[in-house]
Amino acid sequence: MKRAAIGLYYGSSTCYTEIVAEKIRQILGPNTVDLHNVASDGLAGIEDYRQLILGIPTWDYGELQEDWEAVWDQLDAIDFSDKTVALYGLGDQIGYPEWFLDALGYLHNKVILLGAKIIGHWPSSGYQFNESQALTTDKTHFVGLALDEENEFELTEQRLKQWCDQLHRQFAMDK
Repeated sequence: MKRAAIGLYYGSSTCYTEIVAEKIRQILGPNTVDLHNVASDGLAGIEDYRQLILGIPTWDYGELQEDWEAVWDQLDAIDFSDKTVALYGLGDQIGYPEWFLDALGYLHNKVILLGAKIIGHWPSSGYQFNESQALTTDKTHFVGLALDEENEFELTEQRLKQWCDQLHRQFAMDK
């Protein structure tokens, strides 16, 4: 089976991260992105992609989503040094303002240590939260696309379109 150019791996307990994965695939092109739910696929085939998108929601008080938690240690066996990785995360900035998108930050830090080149940083302005492990060092950006389906679902479509346009450029894809 021929693989698409980009492998998108996500974990989703409440289906929101999965819905976002499907929207990203639709925007970038169904023949461009292969979807992999880590609950059913694990990390199978991740080595075959040079371009990856990883999607993770943050649970409760800055915790990993259960599907990612199940494969977390397996990430250590993957060489990301030849991979360009974009990340997206879902969180609740009002209900959990001290831990907004922390799991996104944990995933970023993990794949950086494994050699990944990260693209897709997203501006942190316009969000209302207290703390986040997903901020860049200068705190002006998140390490990936930040979505809040609980409080700002009406902004998701526009954010997705802008971020996917950014990925087109950063992945050097033909439009």
